[in-house]
Amino acid sequence: PVTLPLVQLAGFDPIWFGIFLVLVIEAGQITPPVGFNLFVIKGLTGDDLGRVAMASLPFLAILMLGVILITSFPIIVTWLPGYM
Repeated sequence: PVTLPLVQLAGFDPIWFGIFLVLVIEAGQITPPVGFNLFVIKGLTGDDLGRVAMASLPFLAILMLGVILITSFPIIVTWLPGYM
């Protein structure tokens, strides 16, 4: 409700922006300094934070690849909802 008018005013598709936002927020949750999910996994496994952070790097790379893809080709996100 707060950001939708700003997103539309900027000319972004709301569905695209929502998916972009989810990917970027999740990337923020698995990287320091916030890394809330890192602390959860650390608590569950008992491993040190450095090891957990290093283990999350492949997932961060996949998330960043997704961000690059949907930024470069927004049709990936908007194609299917356009048919609904």
